[in-house]
Amino acid sequence: MKFRLSALVASLGLAVAASAAHADVVKIAFVGPTTGPLTQYGDMVQEGMNTAIEKINSEGGVDGHTFQLVAVDDACEPKQGPTSANSVVNQKIGFVVGPVCSGATLGSSPIFDEQGIVMVTPSATAPAVTDGKNFHFIFRTIGRDDQQGPVAAKFIASQKVKKVAILHDKQSYGQGVATSVRDNLKKAGIEPVMFEGINAGESDYSSVITKLKSAGVDFVYYGGYHPELGLLLRQGREQGLKARFMGPEGAGNAEINAIAGNAVEGMLVTFPPDFSTKPGNEGVAKMFKDKGRDPSGAFQLGAYAAIQAITSGIKGAKSTEPEKVADWLHANKVSTVIGDLSWEPSGDLTSYAFDIFEWHKDGSKTLVK
Repeated sequence: MKFRLSALVASLGLAVAASAAHADVVKIAFVGPTTGPLTQYGDMVQEGMNTAIEKINSEGGVDGHTFQLVAVDDACEPKQGPTSANSVVNQKIGFVVGPVCSGATLGSSPIFDEQGIVMVTPSATAPAVTDGKNFHFIFRTIGRDDQQGPVAAKFIASQKVKKVAILHDKQSYGQGVATSVRDNLKKAGIEPVMFEGINAGESDYSSVITKLKSAGVDFVYYGGYHPELGLLLRQGREQGLKARFMGPEGAGNAEINAIAGNAVEGMLVTFPPDFSTKPGNEGVAKMFKDKGRDPSGAFQLGAYAAIQAITSGIKGAKSTEPEKVADWLHANKVSTVIGDLSWEPSGDLTSYAFDIFEWHKDGSKTLVK
């Protein structure tokens, strides 16, 4: 009798141990830059993901599942998009938050969709990511450039500026948002005096600044990321260019202060709303701050919301099968830190509104609109 009881206890112990060893850990890939000049954006997304995952796991997970972030670097480079996507496929990971940059997303999203991997990007804003693709597994927790561009154009038109120039970095994201701004300015009866691309990664933009000065430009919109805009600001100030600058959310990074110095004061950016001040998010904001993380950046809470979307889909579908989760997300609304989210069949949000902020030399920003 004793032997049988001991054997039974041992058997149960082995079963529990096996169950724990088999623990239902669901891996969620972060795909974005962990190397290269745009790693700050990757850091923002990982901070949001980690904060959400830590909270969910501390509360026991979702239906017995806990979650683990697996980082896959694409350096925000378009050519690395397919490579990073195939890395996720090879690791048999069914869920992705990212990619961070639109160029890399254009190369990876077709692979994720074809392989049945749920992808939720909190930062890739290019319309081309979803337009005409008929994807089922691709979602966003941020608006598109054709929602961001009109906000910028409307603001510029309201400023009664005399001559507007539009610059961009010749890349999917930068050129796309710049084109949207240009087209919406034209609709408002404003013809930009310049629409020109610059080469990302260069260190001297004196020639384009000379053109801006010669054209008498008093307002410059730049489509692209912070390293180039920071240099344009600093070198423009050094060369006596008095034009005001504006950029998209990809330019809104504390690193721009180190590049531009005092010339960053007064820069304008279209930006996701500061969801860290949204009523009801006090506890979430505190979690970020307790970990030494910033909840007020462009992508942190969008990434947090992406994790909420995936885990809500798992709970709602009662399954970790990506196809069932995607089906559920298309059919349901999800309550997140950035609001109640629902998606068009394309995976784009049914609504999203960008704000305008003024950037300051101390790294802070002030809401303008």
